[in-house]
Amino acid sequence: MEQTPAQFDSPQAAFAAAAKRIEGGQTALGRLCGKTQGAVSKRLSGGQPIWGDLGLAVFAQIEAATGVSRHDLRPDIYPREEAAASADVAGLEGIAA
Repeated sequence: MEQTPAQFDSPQAAFAAAAKRIEGGQTALGRLCGKTQGAVSKRLSGGQPIWGDLGLAVFAQIEAATGVSRHDLRPDIYPREEAAASADVAGLEGIAA
């Protein structure tokens, strides 16, 4: 099964898009992340990766609020849905009914 391509060339680009798409901009994105607007701005201007201390639920909230996929935000912890589904099916093939 073919994976859906990422919409962004990096997690940093996805985070920048989320900041632009969310109502309230960097301030609102900061609130979702439990960070200040200044901290979000620093991440965006420095091209730094998204904080590693954010809970997994935060990425689902960002995705819901902005339409930016959690895979694009953190591809290291969120595989593409198609890839995850095919892995689940492959794991079930060895189980006898």
